[in-house]
Amino acid sequence: MAENYDTPELQEGPDPMDETEFEAIVSAAIDEAAAYIDEEVGPSREDATVLYRMDPLGNEEEGRSQVQDRSVADVVGAIMPSLMKIFFSSEKVCEFIPRGPEDVPTAEAATDYVNYILTQDNSGFLAFYSAFKDALIRRSGVIKYTWAEEEKIDSQAYSGLGEQELAVLLDDSNVDELSSSVEGYDSPDAPPGEDGQPGQYYNVMIRRRWSEGRIKVEPVPPEEFLISRDAKSADDAYFVGHRRYLTISELVQLGYDPEEMKEHSGTDHEFMTNTERQARMTGTDIFSDQSQVSEAARKVLFVESFIREDFDGDGVAELRRVCTVGSSHKIVMNQPCNSVPFCLFISDPEPHTWDGLSITDTVQDIQLIKTAIMRNMLDSLALAIHPRMVIQDGMVDLDSVLNTEVGSIIKTRTPGAVQPLVTPFSGSAAFPMLDYMDNLRESRTGITKASQGLDPDSLQSSTRAAVAATISAAQSKIELIARIFAEIAVKPLMKGILNLVVQHQDQPRMIRLRGQFVPMDPRSWDTSMDVSVNVGLGDGDSQSKLQVLSMIAQKQEQIIQTAGPENPLVNLQGYYNTLSRMVELSGNVDVSRFLTNPANYQPPPQTEPEKPAPEELLAQVQMQEIQARIQTDAVKIALEREKMEREDDRKRDELEANIVLRAREIEAKYATTVDTASIRADSDREREVLRRQTTLDKTAMTQEPPPGMVS
Repeated sequence: MAENYDTPELQEGPDPMDETEFEAIVSAAIDEAAAYIDEEVGPSREDATVLYRMDPLGNEEEGRSQVQDRSVADVVGAIMPSLMKIFFSSEKVCEFIPRGPEDVPTAEAATDYVNYILTQDNSGFLAFYSAFKDALIRRSGVIKYTWAEEEKIDSQAYSGLGEQELAVLLDDSNVDELSSSVEGYDSPDAPPGEDGQPGQYYNVMIRRRWSEGRIKVEPVPPEEFLISRDAKSADDAYFVGHRRYLTISELVQLGYDPEEMKEHSGTDHEFMTNTERQARMTGTDIFSDQSQVSEAARKVLFVESFIREDFDGDGVAELRRVCTVGSSHKIVMNQPCNSVPFCLFISDPEPHTWDGLSITDTVQDIQLIKTAIMRNMLDSLALAIHPRMVIQDGMVDLDSVLNTEVGSIIKTRTPGAVQPLVTPFSGSAAFPMLDYMDNLRESRTGITKASQGLDPDSLQSSTRAAVAATISAAQSKIELIARIFAEIAVKPLMKGILNLVVQHQDQPRMIRLRGQFVPMDPRSWDTSMDVSVNVGLGDGDSQSKLQVLSMIAQKQEQIIQTAGPENPLVNLQGYYNTLSRMVELSGNVDVSRFLTNPANYQPPPQTEPEKPAPEELLAQVQMQEIQARIQTDAVKIALEREKMEREDDRKRDELEANIVLRAREIEAKYATTVDTASIRADSDREREVLRRQTTLDKTAMTQEPPPGMVS
């Protein structure tokens, strides 16, 4: 695993520094920083660890109470959940801010990828938890971020492979054959080999090696971090370093010569005797027997230093990454770089210096005072319950007097040889002092029973507004700590991760975001973008925020219904933002499961109707021609019928006229009356029947024929 940093090409000056001289400068800087940390900073952090763990203080007396107050542990335990909730209450720990409209897609991609690296590629939650806890207890927490080329090894066994399959498997340059065996098929139905003989198959064990580059984010134990005593911050310090004991095997994986590492190997006894480390590792065997381990497991002092020196001789001190091994600090790597990969978490930073104060510094005197009071109270109670005895020498059996069993018998030679030395209990007078110290601790830290919901009397007797004000006032100090962490550590960490991934990732990477696989190619991203840390600050809890967002959503719905989705006040994107925030506050991280972002919505493409085949087109044309011909013939037939009707009407009119004339002649000749009305009615009746039949024929001819009637 090789760790790389930003290494721009710098033009070497005409008179570079001599390597021996530079090695002496680096060695002196390491020793000076180590002495500063171990002798000046370390003892106070050791005491803080003792108080937090409630280890023996060193002033305990045998036979007296040894109880301890736990003010430091209580306050830190009350602050930690709120801090973790503040930074990890949302899916994104940070967001990158675009510089212009054209940078919006890049900023969104960088935001998703950096948060993915922190929370998925690394255990960002646990790294932040360790750094926060170190900062609250031991003044400073440290997180280191690097680009690590990890060499991965995987062993696999294959059986039943043919010759071609085996050749393809071993053709990979990353595959090493560990063992193999050849066996023949026992079954007569087995396929024969190329020469016609019974077939064979191969069993093989292989080892596959490959390298994979990833961002590595890890917390650094406080005693391993080195810094020059006059530093104002890790970014502008003259010297910053990370000392640790690594095995020869680990150093070989980093790319160093194994023979050279063996020369500088030794024991880790010197580093393990660090009192700060011992206090933190209480209860475990921190000393290792190096004489019983193999050479690959022997340890070497490895210091990764970042020092500002004019190595190239151009008159300007540049930042260089220097790696040394052994107690003599032999330089094994020296290269330029442009950033220090350390982020310092300090809860109460002191201006103009890299260090600050911790919660332990705030309440350690209270814990010591309460410890002394509680011990005296318990001693007084013990003496009141089990008083000392006054005896006459030689007149009492000492064993029976020393037996404190209830109801035990005391043997004496004379009455009154044993008298209790009555000591009244005086511890009740110390209770007001304990209350005073508790109030003092609450005023210093802001962690009160009311703010934690542990004081039912005060909460039940107060209004809702008063309770909210009490909780808000207590949260203000925690929010201040969170804001400090965000500004001095989380922002540089996120920008550092972006810089490393832009420089070192040389190909796109497919990651899973919100249920979809998205390619990430950071090679063209802008590393100068500002970053905003999403800390959950502000008044109210999730329920109150949901109520406010519900009111906003109702107003947005009214405006959209009244003015339409495209209006100057509210659009669908703003309505989506409100709903998505409500989904996040309800505890659902993947918003895409419930809502679709209007910015990513693409309407379905409009499909054109399918064009019929040429055969279908020809059939349709023929059908239309037939229908047109039928309609034309029907019109002709209708015209012929109409002509016939008119001719028939003309003939009938002539016939009626002739009938009338003939009837008049008969009436005149024979002096009788002819019923012309009856004759005319019969004729009209026949004419109406013929007319109806003609109308029905016209209607039937003008209608389209039903399907299947015409071929």
